[in-house]
Order: sequence, then structure tokens, then C-alpha cells
Amino acid sequence: MLVISGIQPTGKIHIGNYFGAIKHWVKLQEKYKCFFFIADLHAMTESYEPKKLQKNIYETLASLIALGISEKKSVIFLQSQVPFHCELFWILNCVCPCGDLFRMTQFKEKSKQFKDNINAGLLNYPILMASDILLYNAEFVPVGKDQLQHLEITREIARRFNKRFKKTFKEPKPLLNPLGEKIYSLINPSKKMSKSSPEGCLFVFDSRKDIKKKILSSITDSGKEIEFSPKAKPGISNLIKIYSLVEEKPIEEIEKEFLGKGYFEFKNKVALSLIDYFAQKRKKYLKLVKKKSYLKKILNKGSQKASQIAKRNLVKIKKSCGLL
Repeated sequence: MLVISGIQPTGKIHIGNYFGAIKHWVKLQEKYKCFFFIADLHAMTESYEPKKLQKNIYETLASLIALGISEKKSVIFLQSQVPFHCELFWILNCVCPCGDLFRMTQFKEKSKQFKDNINAGLLNYPILMASDILLYNAEFVPVGKDQLQHLEITREIARRFNKRFKKTFKEPKPLLNPLGEKIYSLINPSKKMSKSSPEGCLFVFDSRKDIKKKILSSITDSGKEIEFSPKAKPGISNLIKIYSLVEEKPIEEIEKEFLGKGYFEFKNKVALSLIDYFAQKRKKYLKLVKKKSYLKKILNKGSQKASQIAKRNLVKIKKSCGLL
């Protein structure tokens, strides 16, 4: 069975990206035939510098490998190096109603966020995502709960195509991450952790000094108790969740471990735990990111493999809708 997912090369990877997606991918590649791609075409919907985008592509690839994605176990490729994504994208544009796109939550949110750059790519983003998935006839797509709407429009597009022409596409099913709860900003625990607010964001390859500084200066709540209560104590609850993910301990056990202890002692323990967890991964990343030619070979090889399957599937799709 085939699993596919992508990640945008929009900057450094933070712990929310890792625990919310990448760690799940590492486990999936042991069980399924996995295709993981760097979604550089999707990244173009926001303003960017061409040289920075290229740099981010190599850094994202180095990050994935350092964090456990294996080029021997999975197909790792660059979206723009497989032109069949864009060819299927146009075909699916002619199947998907505009109304479905205008109802997408992400389009509404990004239209408010990027008022000076509301481009057609923002609106058509879900169709390209559907193309990414349906081109390989993937059975499963690992997603977070906040991405279920995008996967559902992919399933709807598949249904519309199958009904209008003939049964061609499978309807991909979601693979929800069991660790998929949100990690919140260290300085504003009411908002999801985001690289757009770097002072409240823990990047997986941050230095020892930066990790400790960010954790120790993270916002805390009234009282001294280390207890998980997201509404009453959102700051400390967020740190408990992070510690739980790193140490793979249940929250109840953590509350008992720090019973009667203060915030400083707990924060220091969280910081040291994160430093130890990512130490070897960070070393591997710092070596890999310098090997541009090696990284380029991985992308070229993966893109060739993906292209072979994509081209074969696209021939069947074009026949279904009457193209020669």
C-alpha cells in the first residue's frame, strides 16, 4: 500500500513539525511504501526569494534525512521535478467547482494574512494537493486534524472524476498521527507554534544555548503546581505536553514526577530532555547540509522513481477523460 505526503521548504523545522508529522513518517516507512516530497510548488503561493527557496529545499532535505527519513526505505523527491503533477493539476481544475475552493478554511485565513498577495495559487492550492495524491493512486495520506478538510476535497475531486468519466482514482484515506495534538507557542500558548514567531518557536536544530534560553523564558501561569490544565494553566500544560512527547511518558506520570517541585526545576528538565533528544540528529544535519551534491543526487534519484510511476498513471488518467 502506498502512502504519500509532502512538506513545504519554507524555513527551519520546529518541534511541532517533527512530532506532528515527521516522526510519524519515520514509523510509516517501516510498514508502507512511502513517497515523501518537498513541496516547492506549494511554497510559491507566498512571497519568496528564489535563492532562499533553493537553499531551503536542500536544508529541508537534510533535515528529513537527519530526523530519520531514509532514502533507501522511502522515495524522496522534489515536486517541481515531476512535471506530471502540473499536468494532472489542470485536468482536476476542470472537475473541481469554484465554490468548493472558496469555502476552504485555509484560503479564507491566508487571504486575510496576505492581503497584498491573494493569488490564484492560494485558491487552487487544494487542487494541486489533490494532484500530488491522486497522481500516485495513494491509499493513505498522513495528516493532522487541521488538514482533514484538504484531504476531503481530494476525495471529493476523485469522486467527481470517477462519476463523470470512469472509475480511475482511489479515494485516499487519512492516517492520523497518534501524537497529533498541537504544540503551542512558548510565548503565547493560545496560538499554535509557528516559525513566523521565532522567539516562541523551538526549532529542532536550535543550539543547546537557544533551547535552554527559550524554555527558561517561556511564559508560565499563576501558582507553582506542575499540573496539566490547558484552560487554567496553558503555559505549563504546553511544556508538559512537549516533555511527554520527548520522554514518551504519560502526562499523569509527569505530574507525579514533579509533584511539589517548582517551575524552574521543571523547565530545566524539559530543556535538557530536548537537548539530549535532538543532539545526535543535529550533528547529522550539520554534516549533511554541507553535502549539496549528495543531497542533489538523492532528489534526482527520487524524482526519477516518482516520475516513472506518475507518467504511467497519467497515461491511464488521460485515457479515462478522452485525451490522446
